[in-house]
Amino acid sequence: MPLTLWVNGAEHQVDVAPDQKLLYVLRDQVGLTGTKYGCGEGQCGACTVLIDGTATRSCLSPVAQAVGKQITTIEGLEKSGQLHPVQKAFLDAEAFQCGYCTSGAIISAVALLNKSDHPTDQQILAALEGNVCRCGAYPRILEAVRAAAAGRRG
Repeated sequence: MPLTLWVNGAEHQVDVAPDQKLLYVLRDQVGLTGTKYGCGEGQCGACTVLIDGTATRSCLSPVAQAVGKQITTIEGLEKSGQLHPVQKAFLDAEAFQCGYCTSGAIISAVALLNKSDHPTDQQILAALEGNVCRCGAYPRILEAVRAAAAGRRG
């Protein structure tokens, strides 16, 4: 029996086992490859998506847990040709090198800023704690999240 997913505001029918990991369904069935496979154990954050606004490791989440919920991937943040403020801040701060971790870090930052308009550095670091950047761009990632938060205040 097909499952119905709401991804980036669009309905998708997928014919997969309910225990299939959401990451593979998004990439292989829905065709959204911005969400990355990193470690497969929920430790690196590359696979992070929003499910009803909460940052979620899609490599650990069975697709059945996402049925009836709003799923947002990195591709769903841009609206009408305009980057999300966090995406723009990451570009402006050059908060990436290889870019593999970037989509997960951006999604984690969006989840934080959806909860707190004025996060402290400690809150930003805590929200991004599970996002591993092998290139070591952490200072620029922190700068980008600060800038996105400041833009929301301005």
